[in-house]
Order: sequence, then structure tokens, then C-alpha cells
Amino acid sequence: MQLTTSLIRLGATPRDKNEAIRQVAALLAENGKVAPEYVEGMFAREAQENTYLGNGVAIPHGTPQSRHLIKETAIAVLQVPGGIDWEDGEGEPAYLIVGIAASDNEHLAVLKRLSTVVGDEAVAERLAKTTDAEDIRRALSDVAGGESAAPQATASGKYVIGITSCPTGVAHTYMAQEALEIGARALGHEVKIETQGSVGAANVLTPQDIARADVVIIAADTNVDPARFAGKRLYRTGTKAAINDAAKVINTAFSEAPIFAADSAAAAASDAKPERSGVYKHLMTGVSYMLPFVVAGGLLIALGFAFASFQFGEKGIFIYEDAYKGTFAANLFWAGKAAFELFIPVLGGYIAYSIAGRPGIAPGMVGALIANQIGAGFLGAILAGFMAGYLVAFLAKTIKLPRELESLKPMIILPLLGTAIVALMMYYVVGKPVGSLMAALTAWLETQQNAKGFAAFLLGGLLGGMMALDMGGPVNKAAYTVSTALIGSNIFFPMAATMAAGMTPPLAIFCATLLFKNRFTVEEREAGKAAGILGLSFITEGAIPFAAKDPLRVIPALVIGSAVTGALSVAFGCGLHAPHGGVFVLFIPNAVDHVLLYAVAILAGTAVSTACLGVFKKRVSA
Repeated sequence: MQLTTSLIRLGATPRDKNEAIRQVAALLAENGKVAPEYVEGMFAREAQENTYLGNGVAIPHGTPQSRHLIKETAIAVLQVPGGIDWEDGEGEPAYLIVGIAASDNEHLAVLKRLSTVVGDEAVAERLAKTTDAEDIRRALSDVAGGESAAPQATASGKYVIGITSCPTGVAHTYMAQEALEIGARALGHEVKIETQGSVGAANVLTPQDIARADVVIIAADTNVDPARFAGKRLYRTGTKAAINDAAKVINTAFSEAPIFAADSAAAAASDAKPERSGVYKHLMTGVSYMLPFVVAGGLLIALGFAFASFQFGEKGIFIYEDAYKGTFAANLFWAGKAAFELFIPVLGGYIAYSIAGRPGIAPGMVGALIANQIGAGFLGAILAGFMAGYLVAFLAKTIKLPRELESLKPMIILPLLGTAIVALMMYYVVGKPVGSLMAALTAWLETQQNAKGFAAFLLGGLLGGMMALDMGGPVNKAAYTVSTALIGSNIFFPMAATMAAGMTPPLAIFCATLLFKNRFTVEEREAGKAAGILGLSFITEGAIPFAAKDPLRVIPALVIGSAVTGALSVAFGCGLHAPHGGVFVLFIPNAVDHVLLYAVAILAGTAVSTACLGVFKKRVSA
């Protein structure tokens, strides 16, 4: 491809980031490189992850779903001398907006070549101020065609290895890789960087690479397991730091990186979490490890009842009694109950693991198990997990031992002290008040489950609305986590309300793109099909791109329909014995109480949200 001056606009003055994206997309469209609808793919991509590259450069580009709108691989450049806020006030302004239109096979190559050029701060600053479009054209000619040459390592250099990874596994993963490779070679070092991207690991580090390495750099915004680097000097940072100044990252790694000990609690704690962390992140770590136990347990119990109903008729509902012990149905049932008994300690253990690494697992699990035994339930397990995690992390920093005894700390001292202190705290301090609270909550929910009263109706509506409010965010996860945990107390109606309400938003988006085509662009109508499939699978996040683009209209429409679904699910007396599975769980006998009415609740809420979308959203021109 050729970069011509017609694809470059100097001195642009867009009002904000959205207008800048529209202008650079218009450059591509006016030059016949993309269809006009490609801009919607750029907005969808920006909603997934900020495309600010660093050094005052942003690189908006389309999603894989919008690549069919590309007519010819190309880049367009919008120069904004006054700068544009690209990171919601959290970073430097963007002065050079480089719009990318490239097919799947060419996309990453273009990104990597681009980062090579604008990764030089002086070059990026010059291009942001130049008044000659030809200057930009010449500087970016390597991006438009051909690989740029990289400086080679000198014989006297050291061996630098590393891993890069970002949440979506696309742009920043490979830009950080490129920046580290260029930076290391410029410093005279040999280098090899593994990428953990959206298509899996590439350029994988071998045991020989690790053995030879003088330093290891993990530039990642996601969890990367560092266990294979035990005994090596290990430095951790984010992808943006590597992209912005790789040479500084490498020099800092050589001067400051400590020796990584696989069994060090401090190292495990620092390496167990991505750059962004906090209470919510630790809770979600515990929930993510807990969910397989709840899903497997719920479905096994449902299957046990299903087989029992086939084999023993109506008497099969008593499959838990000794008279049926040893039968195939009973074994399935008790296997499910065993999974349920495990999920509470797993929740507490992996909350602690997220905070303090492996030494926190035993104190967290034991504390959560005690919480369950004394009636504190999942609330007690959550408290036990946080107590264990922060306690072990504190002890790891506080306890100082001679070097020859340091290995005893993560294997013996921290688990022993942590488990003893947390267990005693649960027995003497935390357990009883939390147990009383859980007993009161369980008793109230049981009365609502049986009475199906107005309070339960409101609770179902509240849970349903929460599922659609942020679609996978903290509010959604709070409703889902509480509902999931209540299954262990044989309270099933909250789970039914939350799953049904979580399916409604993407299903409504799908229906609205079919019924109200003039409210959606061509690309949105295509994306609506995928949202429908995600909705059937109980993946609420399928509606996020639509909500991100038009939040003031889309989110209220989705919240209203999900609240209706949740409220109707409770009013119909529906209960769900498995916390996932979407529409597919409806076909498992006894997995859902009042399955036909449950389907009606989902359809009703979907219809309400669909109608609201048709009313709230404005017509579009394309």
C-alpha cells in the first residue's frame, strides 16, 4: 500500500476523540480505502480498549467484525496540533491520530511497523508539529510498505527475554513486544519477547532461553504466571511503560529487578495480579475459581433428579434418602452435593490467593470452611478470604528471617500462622455475628421463595435491573455472586431471576436490530446477530458495544426489560439449580422450576427492552 498526502490532514481541530475518529475514518472513506460504515467498527474497537499508543499518538482501528468493510489496506493520518484528550483525562493528549484499515493477516504487521516509527519520541513530536504533509508521508513510508530495519545486538550485550500481554491480546501486546525488541537492540542486547495474544502464545520462550537470560521483563496488563522464571531476575511493568520508553524499562530491569523465588510469598503476591487491582479484583478471582464447582454441582444435582424421575417416577424427588443409596441417579446427586460443599472454601481460598499468592490459599480455605460449618455461609467465606489474604501479605513483609531459613516462610510459617489466626478469628470474633446475619437473610429469603410476595417481586426486579446496569461490571457481578452463593442454601429463585435478566439485554439488541433497522448502522445490524447468540448463552457482555456507543438511550432500555424479566421470574415461582448455561439449561429436566413460565419471563423482558430501544434510539443515516 502507498501512503499519499491525500490521506494526511494537517492542523485538524476536532472537538473531542469521537470527532477525531470520525475525521480520520472519513479520510479513509474519501480515498476509497473503506466503506463509510467502517467508522462504527472503530468506535466499537475503542469501546473495548483505549487505542492510545504513547508519545502523543493514537491508533484507532476497526474490530475484526468490521474488516469486511475494508476495500484496500491503508492508513490515514490526522494531525491535531492542539491535542485531543484520548484517555479521559488520565494521560497525555494525542496529537497524531493514525487510522488503520487492514485485513486480519496484515493488521498486526501494520501495528508493529507503526510502533517502530512513532515509538521514537523525537520523531512523534516532530510529526505532531510539522506543516509539511510530505514530512509525515516520508516518515511513515515504512508503515505503508515494508519492514523497518531494527538495530542489531552487539556481541558484548546481555540476553533480555520477556512476555507481553494486554486484556484483548491484540494491539498493545504486539506494540510492547516491538518496542522492547527495538529498545534492547538499540542498547546492544540480544532479545526474545514472547507474546500472549488473542490467538495464543507466539515466539514462546524455551527452557534454554530462560536459562541463558540475564533478565526477564513481563510487560503485561493481565495475569502472567511467572513460575517458570524462578531463580532469574524478574521485572514487572505494564504494556504502556514498555511502549512509551522501552530503553528505560530495560535499564530499570537491569538495575532494580530482584531474583524471583517461586515460593516467595511477596513475589507471588506481586505477580498474582495485573497492574490494576483492588477488592473487586480479588473477589472476582475467588468467584471465577468457585464457579466451575457451582456449575458442575448444580447440573449434576439436576441430572440426578432427572434420572431418578425416569427410574423411580415421582418418588425420585427423594433421591437423597438412604433407600436410593448407590443407584446411578443417587451417585450423580451426591457428586453434585460434594461439589457444592467445596465451592465455599474455594471462594475464600482464592480470594486470599489473589491477595497473597499461594501461602494465602490454606488460611483462606480453612477460614471459609469454618465459616460454612458455623453458619456464616458465603459472607463469612468472603470475609475469611480477605482476612487471610491481607494477613498473610502483612506477615510476609513483616517477618524477617536469615537467608538460609527464608524458604521456610512460604511453606510452613505463613500457612501455619495465617491458618491459626484466621481460624480463631472465625470461631471467636467473626463467625457468630455473620452467622446470625446469614441466618436472618436465609430465613427471609426462604419466606419470599415460598410466599412469592411483593417484596420478592421487588427483589427480582432489583436483581434483574442490576444485571443490565453495567453488563458484566461490578453491579452485575454483585447480583450474580449473591444469587450463585444462595444456591448452596437451597434458595433458587434469585439465581433464576439473575440468569434470565442477564440473557435479556443481548437478546433485545438482536431483536431490535431486526425490527428497527433504521435505528442501527449496517455494522451494528451485523453485530446484533452475534449479540443474539451471546444472549442465548447467558453472556450479557454482548450488549456492551451498543451501550457504550449510546449509553443514555440503550442502558435504560435494557435495565427496564431486565427488571421486568427478573420480577416475572420471581412472580412465576421460577427457580434455577445451576448458575449458568443460558437457554441450554432449559432442556435439562429439573434444572429449572416452572421452565415454561421461565421462558415466558425471558421473552417478556426481551420484548419490553426491544420496544424501549425502538422508542428511545434515534434514527441513523446509515
